[in-house]
Amino acid sequence: MKTIRVMIVDDSATVRQVLSAVLGSAPDMDVIATAPDPLFALDKMRRDWPDVLVLDVEMPRMDGLTFLRKLMAERPTPVVICSTLTEKGAETTLQALSAGAVGIVAKPKIGLKQFFVDSSNDLIAQVRAAARARVGRLVAPPPPRPRLGLDAVPMAPAQAMSVTTDKVIAVGASTGGTQALERFLSALPRVTPGIVIVQHMPEKFTAAFAERVNSVCELEVLEARNGDRVIPGRALIAPGGRNMMLRRSGAQYQVEVVDGPPVNRHRPSVDVLFRSVARFAGQNAMGIIMTGMGDDGARGMKEMHDAGALTIAQDEATCVVYGMPKEAVKLGGVRRSVALEAISQEVIAYARGI
Repeated sequence: MKTIRVMIVDDSATVRQVLSAVLGSAPDMDVIATAPDPLFALDKMRRDWPDVLVLDVEMPRMDGLTFLRKLMAERPTPVVICSTLTEKGAETTLQALSAGAVGIVAKPKIGLKQFFVDSSNDLIAQVRAAARARVGRLVAPPPPRPRLGLDAVPMAPAQAMSVTTDKVIAVGASTGGTQALERFLSALPRVTPGIVIVQHMPEKFTAAFAERVNSVCELEVLEARNGDRVIPGRALIAPGGRNMMLRRSGAQYQVEVVDGPPVNRHRPSVDVLFRSVARFAGQNAMGIIMTGMGDDGARGMKEMHDAGALTIAQDEATCVVYGMPKEAVKLGGVRRSVALEAISQEVIAYARGI
């Protein structure tokens, strides 16, 4: 087993100590160095370059975001952001993800030691995922497209209710997914069928993520609330820390946002969403599974496939981590795999009935 060499950069000595203890307890990890800010880190990295960097964003002398951009421009390296669990911190962290970071570890302002001990499995999984990530796949999203009118893209003629009802597109993603989703959603026209999304992300980060993506899309992108309708031109993102399911209310779709235990170690879980879509939308749905570590979503996608839905996976060449799509393919739940840039075209063709 290859040892993952980790460096921790955080201005808090307590955080550095606790993170070192947690990561050092993993049999496949070695914390080779810690540093209180990026300038100290750079000096150490020149002598011994890490496989993964765990990076704070608010630090003296040089902030983590500036350091990250410098790092990605000069020598791309997998980075996990360790950010304070606040709305302000969420926005900064999303900028870091857009700049090339591959994961988030949310830290509270108080109770740090117990928090990291309780969340040690997630932290270790994030670092393992980062070690497998292809940071060269993280590219800047395209500039915002001009918003078009509702009739900009012609749709196929409506068919009888007995043949089909409103279409639903369900999307699941994890590591590398924030960048992939931004590229995917920004390429879609406003007339796209309603979209429901699970992106593995901590609580408080999904609202800022939805707001950020909404600013570059023709679609309306929102953090989902219980009872929100799934309608054309809208994408609903499951809130961090809660599961989201599709439900049918008469002839309309809506989402149910609920508490509950993690599924496949995640809350929100892609499997929870996909299984509900299989049940309530069946052949009127399209399922998309994107970059991410683990197997969350694979079984749910198989259920969607068996229910008659069109199922698409992001291909290995364009994934940051080819884990979730790979598992879905292995289970036989994927009709075809395509490059990230082609997924939006699949959706447009599906919406037109092609």
